[in-house]
Amino acid sequence: MKIKPLFDKIVIEAIEPEEKTKSGIVLPNTAQEKPQLAKVIAVGPGGLVDGKEVVMQVKVGDKVLYSKYAGSEFKIDGKEVTILRQSDVLAIVE
Repeated sequence: MKIKPLFDKIVIEAIEPEEKTKSGIVLPNTAQEKPQLAKVIAVGPGGLVDGKEVVMQVKVGDKVLYSKYAGSEFKIDGKEVTILRQSDVLAIVE
């Protein structure tokens, strides 16, 4: 299924954190925090949002850091994705 977000929305897929600490301790899923690093898989066109012109700063393929409780989570074609506003992105990771 192809996703085409509207306005200033982006679709991201979380990049799973390491399951081991630097010292080699394996962490169970329940002990891990929700990842805040993700890969952008779709970007809306931007445009007029709430009376203001929004220019999209992120593009497909970017790795981004986003707010911890931002967006809505969905399962599409067996993959967990999150749809959020561009303003919930804190930084692009290079």
